[in-house]
Amino acid sequence: MQFEELVDEIDRRIQEGTFIYGTISQPRYKSAGLQKVKLKPVEIKKEVHIQFEYHYERILKHENIKIPDVQPVLRQLLEQFKQMQAEFTDEKVHIQLTKKFKVSWKGEKAASTKKVDLSHNRKKNYLLDDETPYPFLIRLGVQSAEGKVKKQKYDKFRQINRFVEFIDDALVHLPKDRPVRILDFGSGKSYLTFALYHYLHIEKGLDIRVTGLDLKKEVIEECNLIAKDLGYEQLEFLVGDINDYNEETSVDMVVTLHACDVATDMALARAVKWGAEVILSVPCCQHELFSQIQSPALDVMLQHGLIKERFSALATDSIRAELLTLVGYDAQLLEFIDMEHTPKNILIRAYKTGKKPSTESVGKYEAFRDLLNAKPFLERELKEAGYLQ
Repeated sequence: MQFEELVDEIDRRIQEGTFIYGTISQPRYKSAGLQKVKLKPVEIKKEVHIQFEYHYERILKHENIKIPDVQPVLRQLLEQFKQMQAEFTDEKVHIQLTKKFKVSWKGEKAASTKKVDLSHNRKKNYLLDDETPYPFLIRLGVQSAEGKVKKQKYDKFRQINRFVEFIDDALVHLPKDRPVRILDFGSGKSYLTFALYHYLHIEKGLDIRVTGLDLKKEVIEECNLIAKDLGYEQLEFLVGDINDYNEETSVDMVVTLHACDVATDMALARAVKWGAEVILSVPCCQHELFSQIQSPALDVMLQHGLIKERFSALATDSIRAELLTLVGYDAQLLEFIDMEHTPKNILIRAYKTGKKPSTESVGKYEAFRDLLNAKPFLERELKEAGYLQ
């Protein structure tokens, strides 16, 4: 099979509606940054598209393309990669492409014909089902006593499920042979803290101990009452500040939700010092860089206050992710649903690897920092603690 015949064959099966799922991987040129692409059919406004999910080192991007327009995108991707695995209604195939684009197609016929299931695109398959009653969601007012999600709380339900997806992804990084220690800084009303406890302890059966920390005494009292009512014995809430919490020497997971400005950096620095295997952080307002940034090369953009504010927030989170990478974490910036603050918010997800940074990566970070004339609080904290040179 020749390269163009391969493109035509896959496109034909997509057009016929027999394509179920695919993954294009093994990039020819690592410098491009794109690691793999996942494909699946989705239904949008009663029309079938192919969703392309692009996996870069630290970000995911999605693009939904109408069926008639798929072929040129498919061709371009196959030119960039060496391998594709695909599942069709009647066959699974493994495709290899040589340097000269010779095609190896190895197929395995299915025992029975499968159907292309688009239902999950019309009704989201949540980890927490929207028709199952959960005591903590009922107690928090997200569900009715019968287990139905309240109409005005559906955005909150979606947010909780998105967070649970991140928790589920982190499972592989948590210890299974001892109790798991988890700290949640800035827990607030604690919808997500209760969701974390429910999912890890009730559904996954992990032995966990969770502490939520917040400055509002009345909120903490209410959360402790709810935890007691639910029988969540290993979940506690304390009044306190991130900077004043010195009760731990080792923590497995640190969660920070809307810790304002450098309070997020304080929590991230603490997480690194404790050797946390997993860090999940949703930053709130970011003011530090806004007041520091001085970069004549960017004046065309930064002369506008609104743009400067948004750029400063994005640059701050980019700096945070890069600093975590430099101290031995695999850090990504991911999209997080948060209806209380902005329609789309960023979540910093970091898994501990212990990997030492290269001279090149340190240089790239320093060049970006110096371009902005930035003096990041997190960098100072990590240097003082001996994690950065």
